[in-house]
Amino acid sequence: MLKLMRNIPRNILLIPILVSAALPVQKLTATDSIPHPQTRFTQGLFWDSDELWESTGLEGKSKIYRMNKKGEAFDSIAMPNPHFGEGIAKIGNKMLWLTWRSNLGFVLSAKPLQFLGTFKITGEGWGLTVWKGNWLMSDGTSSLSVLSSKDMSVINTVEVRAKGFPLKNLNELEAIGDTLYANVWYSDSIAVISMPGGNVVKWLDFSEQAKNIRKKYPNSDVLNGIAFDGRNLWITGKNWPWVYRVYKVP
Repeated sequence: MLKLMRNIPRNILLIPILVSAALPVQKLTATDSIPHPQTRFTQGLFWDSDELWESTGLEGKSKIYRMNKKGEAFDSIAMPNPHFGEGIAKIGNKMLWLTWRSNLGFVLSAKPLQFLGTFKITGEGWGLTVWKGNWLMSDGTSSLSVLSSKDMSVINTVEVRAKGFPLKNLNELEAIGDTLYANVWYSDSIAVISMPGGNVVKWLDFSEQAKNIRKKYPNSDVLNGIAFDGRNLWITGKNWPWVYRVYKVP
């Protein structure tokens, strides 16, 4: 999301996380990394075999990048103006790309990378992943929408709660079986969510390293981007210099 709340104290923004502090917290440490251009305002991220896909935001700068495992882009496509790009996900050769406030998403083919059409979104589009053969979308609230893989209609919703409290600002998503990893916008934490119940079972915390990144690279913003390579989670952030391998999935 855009830096609309940069001046709001983080302790206010993180109240839902603090309220659920009784949940286990696992600190993350980078064990590998690949370069990431600091010009990219990351919105979505996923691995597809040895290819890393990324979507970026901001009006006039929203793009999808298809990269090799070294992070080198060899294909890309730009979102038409004046839309603000958000999350992406892929089923087979079909890819969806959300917009933030345009009330629509784009349908694309992955190979070749080209636009095929659009579909309607009620409210805002934030993060996107694939869960049980359908699309799973966040909109900045505590509610996740399950979208039909056939026509992108809403077929179910999942309410996410941490210790009984609604967890808002759910953003980038990565589903692995019935475990969902979701970063909480304007934090450097990832909620580990048990599906389909929607209960947060623990937190993955990258805040110490993220603080150091922003200190060394002042243009860097919050954590945003979670990708699973088949064994490990990789994460990055908006305008971060690297994509980091941080967590071996149980």
